Amino acid sequence: MPIAALLACAVLVGCRGGDDDFDTAQQLGPDPVLPEPSQSLWPDLNVAPVIGWQGEHTPKVPDGLTITAYAKDLANPRTVHTLPNGDILVVQSKAPSGKPLERPKDIIRGWIMSLAAGGGSGGETNRITLLRDSDRNGTPDERVDLLSGLNSPFGVAWYEDTLYVAAADAILAYPYVLGSNAITAQPRILTPLPGGPINHHWTKDLALSPDGRFLYASVGSNSNVGERGIEAEKGRAAIWRVDRQTGAAKVFASGLRNPNGLNFHPRTGELWTVVNERDELGPNLVPDYMTSVKEEGFYGWPWSYYGQHVDPRVRPERSDLVEKAIAPDYALSSHVAALGLAFTNDSALPAAFRDGAFVGNRGSWNRSAFNGYKVVYIPFADGRPSAKAQDVVTGFLENGQVHGRPVGLGIDGTGALLIADDAGNTVWRVAAADGSITAQPLPTDRVTTSATTSSEDEKSTRETVTEGQPSQTDIAPAVSAEDGQ
Repeated sequence: MPIAALLACAVLVGCRGGDDDFDTAQQLGPDPVLPEPSQSLWPDLNVAPVIGWQGEHTPKVPDGLTITAYAKDLANPRTVHTLPNGDILVVQSKAPSGKPLERPKDIIRGWIMSLAAGGGSGGETNRITLLRDSDRNGTPDERVDLLSGLNSPFGVAWYEDTLYVAAADAILAYPYVLGSNAITAQPRILTPLPGGPINHHWTKDLALSPDGRFLYASVGSNSNVGERGIEAEKGRAAIWRVDRQTGAAKVFASGLRNPNGLNFHPRTGELWTVVNERDELGPNLVPDYMTSVKEEGFYGWPWSYYGQHVDPRVRPERSDLVEKAIAPDYALSSHVAALGLAFTNDSALPAAFRDGAFVGNRGSWNRSAFNGYKVVYIPFADGRPSAKAQDVVTGFLENGQVHGRPVGLGIDGTGALLIADDAGNTVWRVAAADGSITAQPLPTDRVTTSATTSSEDEKSTRETVTEGQPSQTDIAPAVSAEDGQ
């Protein structure tokens, strides 16, 4: 089929598949329905054109909540981060350019993804903007760009007068005092991260450990299922642990195709993430998921999915690694593109939303029937998911057209939910309808113990792998800060 015909099929009517009658609710929870894999010459596609938000039109929320635009006219906002003083950082970014296009379908997929992303309305992207709500009334009264000209930033963290920014190829450290309206100093490279020239999954998220000592960085895979060869996956499909003081790094967990939304549970101290799973096994495989992350844990990619279900496309088979694969905690259904995660403990949201997690589902492009395009809430009990996900913030997709696409989530300085809408170029604020706010700002990274460093701890941090860890990560080297200079 000529490329022009493929494009027409993909964009105008979608390449139709067998997902219209599939109940995606069957794939919510710890034990999702997994149909048999199916493969075709061209995967299922359906792309909704981005039309943005007109007039006073907003997403929809249920009774007991209210939604307002916290900031408009942004340029592809991807993540939101609350500093200890209540200031909000909005990270705006687009994918780095120059990725090689090796197959005809790479060209088509790239074009389709650009349509699905929409364009920035607030000028230059790849910058970090500070929003300050001085009187804590839910509306920022100051807005200033702290950094610009960055290399596709995504994750941020702050501790001890230092702002850490995860760009597409490194974690950068900037001197920054809370309350300042400018960053003028040049950054130091804390540690390089796997970057281009391919950089297929380029978003690198960050989370600060509860003791303040480590940064955890997500690094997505360089392919769908390893088709570029395992060497191209060096250090990828993994979460790295980075010593905040020395930059020494190791792979903390692996086999995670595209992890984002890194977040520590406020009660248990466990690291959690949401993961975008693989494509082209059919419209209803494989479910994206939310999971706690175990140190040295292996989660299957590329050899298996959702635990130990073997991917028939990956050769050679590795039964030894499949046997090690950990099943995720909670499925979110297939191709929702989960990218944001925020725990709600101690927030000012109504009681029904105060012990659980919000997940931002950016939305599918590789199903004929759309999936995602909403923010869902998953109740927790004793630090674990305890009930089925419920739709909370909807209306991003209407009549086959996209107003916006929710990505990163956070709790703002008043205890309300913030949503970075990268296609609608807006940050939305979802608050309790009765106007409740927290007594004090609730930062994204909650540090409970001061960081300490011992020579033994530093030595263990510099070690790359331990005995029994899957061989995929044997080629992910420990990296010191000096290596990046």
